[in-house]
Amino acid sequence: MRKLGAVLASIGLVATFAFASCGDSESSSGNEGGTLKVNFAYFPDYLDPQLSQTVEGWASMYNTYIPLLTYAHAENEGGSEVVPGLAEDLPEISEDGKTYELTLRKGLKYSDGTPVRASDFKASVERLFELDSGGSTFFTGIVGAEEFAETKKGEIRGIETNDRTGEITIRLTEPRGTFVRELAMMYTAPLPADTPATNLSGNPPPATGPYEIVESNPERNWAYARNPQWERNNAELLPDLPDGHVDRIEAEVVSNPAIQVDDVESGKTHWMFDPVPPDRVASVRQQYEGTQFEPQPSINTYFFWMNTTRAPFDDLKVRQAVNHAIEPAAVERIHAGTMDSGQQILPPGMPGYEEYELYPYDLEKAKALMEEADPSDRSVTVWSDNLPPNKEIGAYMQDQLEKIGFDAKLKLLGAPYFSVIGNTSTSELDIGWANWLLDYPHPNSFFEPLLHGESIAPTSNGNFAQIDDPELNAKIDRLRLQQLTPKAEDEYAQLDREFMEQAPWAPLGSREMSLFVSSDVDMDEVIWHPTFWADMTSFQFE
Repeated sequence: MRKLGAVLASIGLVATFAFASCGDSESSSGNEGGTLKVNFAYFPDYLDPQLSQTVEGWASMYNTYIPLLTYAHAENEGGSEVVPGLAEDLPEISEDGKTYELTLRKGLKYSDGTPVRASDFKASVERLFELDSGGSTFFTGIVGAEEFAETKKGEIRGIETNDRTGEITIRLTEPRGTFVRELAMMYTAPLPADTPATNLSGNPPPATGPYEIVESNPERNWAYARNPQWERNNAELLPDLPDGHVDRIEAEVVSNPAIQVDDVESGKTHWMFDPVPPDRVASVRQQYEGTQFEPQPSINTYFFWMNTTRAPFDDLKVRQAVNHAIEPAAVERIHAGTMDSGQQILPPGMPGYEEYELYPYDLEKAKALMEEADPSDRSVTVWSDNLPPNKEIGAYMQDQLEKIGFDAKLKLLGAPYFSVIGNTSTSELDIGWANWLLDYPHPNSFFEPLLHGESIAPTSNGNFAQIDDPELNAKIDRLRLQQLTPKAEDEYAQLDREFMEQAPWAPLGSREMSLFVSSDVDMDEVIWHPTFWADMTSFQFE
């Protein structure tokens, strides 16, 4: 999923929720109730489950829109466990791996009182394709999905539902070893069948989770209240999902991360979604670590993509030169020690990760490769997010490119950064910063959406390098059919190396995140989820 929207620029694949001030009458009833206030650097790319591809969006909707299957509300490996969501149980899978059978729990209702029906799932998957969502690439293997994607007419034949019994049958064209995990992603969360195929970020659809979004002012703020149907119906039917402690959540966009830090320190805000900025990490760590601040693990890769479809980055030697021009020590310094530099596509902690070094820092080697390539076009635009440290790493890349013979121009954007670079009609898409965070703990979640030729899309594009290598595409296709055995992990490690031999990216490494809360919040109770970060249902006041 996910880019980290604004804060890291970022998931792919981010905003911050703000809730009423701590210590006031709203939070005086012990550990239950009150208003949680959160700050995000950016408004989520979308507050629409079929569209969002960033960690800000997914974190914002984790407790609002529940798929048939979902990820456990737990930390570390526990949070990567797929558990039943709106479905009664995990799916029954046919021996040939092509048919999945699930049953919707009976009696569920959306926050507006509308009953949840099995046919809503089918309509929501079709809506995913009607919207040309970047998430649709995970579901093209459903029988009839590719035809529906092209025509937007008829139905997806491979999904059959029975509203009376709640039964849902999904048929695939071929086995897919990752499909259970993909069903647990936000993209297929059921919405009422008549939900229009338009971006609903300004008026989010009704919810099935413990919270509903009751206010949304794109680019400024949004707010949650308890879902009135949760206590009446859904909580009893979904006993393994948490209720949440606070009564209201208020999220506000505060684009300056230094102000976010100040607001948490003063208690004006209870939690900043984004990592503490590099220039404040040392002081915050020294003063608050263990009480209000904790560094948090995150499975992610930060990188610069190069547009392989146009000069000068259609030349392999030029792309290799860029990789040789990046100094790991400089990257780590810019990120104040929160970046573990690396040259791999898969990050540490991901199955299939294997450390190697194809492009040691060597500025002279980079210059020599540029001389051999002698590109006719040396004028390039470097894209990056305008928040620290992303703007600084963008400036660093601009400087390194100029050192090896480019005429480089830096273009810094705020929100919606990923919407701009993900639109292939945007002019001057030469080279740019991006990141990708854990969707689910399987290497396919990096390779298919980011590097498969079929993932190149006019909008919501995640294959920023626009690489389309038939041989490597075929290897992705073959591996995603398999279960993740040690042999498959070895093959993914080899695939990582084979892609980097083509150098569509210049990886930077993997970044450590952080949890920073006000003194009113019981930090020990906050769950840091590997995909959704701080779980809003776990926040409670001291």
